[in-house]
Amino acid sequence: MQLALLDWIIISLYMVFAIGVGVFFSKRAGKNITEYFISGRNLPWWIAGTSMVATTFAADTPLFVSGVIAKEGIAGNWLWWNLAASHVMATIFFARLWHRADILTDLELLKIRYSGRPAKFLRGFRSLWEGILLNCIIMGWVMLAMFKILGVFVDWPKWWSLGILLVIAITYTILSGFWGVVITDIVQFVIAMSSSVILAVIVVYENGGMTAIQADLRMIYADKAEQILSFVPEVGSAFLPVTTFIAFIAVNWWAVKIADGGSYIAQRMFAARDEKHSFLATLWFTVAHYCLRPWPWILVGIAAMVVYPDLQDPELGYPKMVAEYLPAGLLGLMLVSFLAAFMSTIDTQVNWGTSILVNDFYKAFVRPNHTDTHYVLISRIVTLTLLILGTITAALMQTIKGAWELFYGMSAGIGGVYIARWFWWRVNAWSEITAWLSSAIAYSVLYFINKFHPTEFYSVFGWRLIIVTGFSTACWLMATFLTRPVSEEKLIAFYQKVRPGSPFWKPIANKAKDVKIDKFGWGDILAWLSGILVVYSFLFGTGKIILGSFYTGLFYFIIGILAGYFIHRHFNKKGWETLVQ
Repeated sequence: MQLALLDWIIISLYMVFAIGVGVFFSKRAGKNITEYFISGRNLPWWIAGTSMVATTFAADTPLFVSGVIAKEGIAGNWLWWNLAASHVMATIFFARLWHRADILTDLELLKIRYSGRPAKFLRGFRSLWEGILLNCIIMGWVMLAMFKILGVFVDWPKWWSLGILLVIAITYTILSGFWGVVITDIVQFVIAMSSSVILAVIVVYENGGMTAIQADLRMIYADKAEQILSFVPEVGSAFLPVTTFIAFIAVNWWAVKIADGGSYIAQRMFAARDEKHSFLATLWFTVAHYCLRPWPWILVGIAAMVVYPDLQDPELGYPKMVAEYLPAGLLGLMLVSFLAAFMSTIDTQVNWGTSILVNDFYKAFVRPNHTDTHYVLISRIVTLTLLILGTITAALMQTIKGAWELFYGMSAGIGGVYIARWFWWRVNAWSEITAWLSSAIAYSVLYFINKFHPTEFYSVFGWRLIIVTGFSTACWLMATFLTRPVSEEKLIAFYQKVRPGSPFWKPIANKAKDVKIDKFGWGDILAWLSGILVVYSFLFGTGKIILGSFYTGLFYFIIGILAGYFIHRHFNKKGWETLVQ
């Protein structure tokens, strides 16, 4: 398709803005790696939280939503909605603890939490495994997804178009570090939200309103229409067997490696101004991620099923609707949101990957005592190197798709030990090492059994997750009791610094002196459950109102407001000052 001059002007202005951000913050970011990787620990909650939201929005996310709806209906989004319990847990329990740890990367936690050679090995291994291997595979995957979007909007050679975007992203990221990442994230979020809402409004209006769209859906898809519009998956279907549903509800949210909010989410917790800002940032992210952002995409995805009922690749429904309904100017704005989302994902991956490679490998093991200027220089070199490796990965991605599935799946089931290390003093480095090894072995065995001797049992995601998580949990618990605990000196120092407040730290708490404890209790658990209720109430309430069930939606909103009031009252009772100690 041909873009108008106005579209090109809008796109060019954003590119100039992104480069300008890099130049503007380059001097500040170059002071030290604290400025370069976590913005000097001085971000207000709304910047840190919005950056979390923006960085979880890749360019292909709306396409994914459209594809899921076309195949499984609105309920297909439970593929990611099921993780709400995990993100609420990160908000209620871990955002404050991560900030109190006063560390630069999530892997640095291993240094202050564990002792001995196993801790050093674990930190070095994970920095290389996650910083290079998994990080490059993620970047390669994102680049391939961008090819699909570029193919709809421009006629240029895809690698040339992608190359321009990568040059701009790496330029401002190298110059300004995390400052460039979060500032461009803010603008990207505003553009993406506004353009997706505008598109949804135009699409719904041009197709006669939601009542007409739902009528057309029933006419085209007959009996399947009600299931397409249902928020609840049909348990026992091919998409969601009973076992997988149980795994989602009972296992997946705590078994995944993001259970305590690590990696680039934790990076933004570190960057927040204080504990309260870290808490509020993660809370804002969770609400925006689940309650605000999905519905414009879902509406366009539903309309695409009416406008393009026979589309061979349903993921192309979203960009085709963009090209079909948006006039010049708005089309450019929407395309900027895609381009900005792509660059936001890339800049986050290279900045976060560089942070753990420099801080947790190079600085920890190669050159431990050097100047800030040196570490910033190395960070900029590693940033460029990671992008090159990610691009090479994208070029080879068609041949390593199976490897990506295998590598990613090998970390299934390790979330339990990530949670336990905060709440139980007895967990040690061997616990995490064993969790990683046992998860990798169990998943690999199941993966290759299903690959070479496929059966219905092994192909069900739920059974694989339950088996891997159960085996991994049993192994790391056994390793915990069979190996020596972390040195008492290290545990006392960690307890005094982080103040986890869990009753399972009692042997250490009795020996720690002058520690004001933010005590963990049943009220926190009820606040977590209330947070889950808030997310799903506002998510479903918004959907019900949009689809015409006003009173049902209002009922959901009332439940969400009451649950939110409980959380507010709980933390007022505890005293918000506990969040800024």
